Amino acid sequence: MEPKQDLINRINSSYKKMSKGQKLIAEYILNNYDKAAFMTASKLGIKVGVSESTVVRFANLLLYDGYPRLQKALQELIRNKLTTVQRIEMSSDLNQSIVLRTVLKADMNNIRLTIDEIDNDVFDEIVNEIFHAKQVYVLGLRSSAPLAQFLGYYLNFIFDNVRIVTSGVSDIFEQLMRIGEGDLLIGISFPRYSSRTIEAMSFVKEKKAKVIAITDSLHSPLSISADRCLIARSDMASFVDSLVAPLSIINALIVAIGLRKKDEISNYFSELEKIWDEYNVYISKDKV
Repeated sequence: MEPKQDLINRINSSYKKMSKGQKLIAEYILNNYDKAAFMTASKLGIKVGVSESTVVRFANLLLYDGYPRLQKALQELIRNKLTTVQRIEMSSDLNQSIVLRTVLKADMNNIRLTIDEIDNDVFDEIVNEIFHAKQVYVLGLRSSAPLAQFLGYYLNFIFDNVRIVTSGVSDIFEQLMRIGEGDLLIGISFPRYSSRTIEAMSFVKEKKAKVIAITDSLHSPLSISADRCLIARSDMASFVDSLVAPLSIINALIVAIGLRKKDEISNYFSELEKIWDEYNVYISKDKV
């Protein structure tokens, strides 16, 4: 069941049992869930004109294990629809003195949740798909473009059949025109999801290529066209997308693939090192 519908059903089914104060909370949430999602129990109570304990009891009445669970359900509902301005407003109460600790803790929590929720079998299947693909296309637009660039950059050291698809001189559909059966597209997007990425994945699916999604949830719109989804949490602490967990997942993919071609990669990098030294690509150890 969709998060919004589940929440509405819970409120509707419990409405008759609610106290006057709880009904005020219910009505405010239904009409302003985009604002309520980022209010503490105390702030929501002040806004509606009830006590904090009434807000907590309201969450319990809806069978949420405390107010934070209700708040999480609201955030899941609207986080892929938030504008940048709303994201800034969401973090307006963040104390400057604790920004560093707050953001780092949020990123750590995203990685922790990703570890708990990752499907190792799906991960292994995706590694196999990459190995057996005739051509590998990596697609990432807007804030996901650096992730696509990073994954494509390292895959190009391992394979000679990798193309990075991102916004540029040519349209992404032009870059994907030759994709077909036996090829693989890895599409990357997180809230707010790129509509162009979703369209491109659907386009590729129609051309009989395999489609992999790296996204934040099985409910992500990318999952509609994907054969397999690799899930990485990206809950944000502010208007900036949290891409730490997605990047860790991509790191893991690269390492897993690299281990399978360890000897080849070692020989390849030995040759590259000679070229890098000759053309001073990196600072020489002797000069450090």
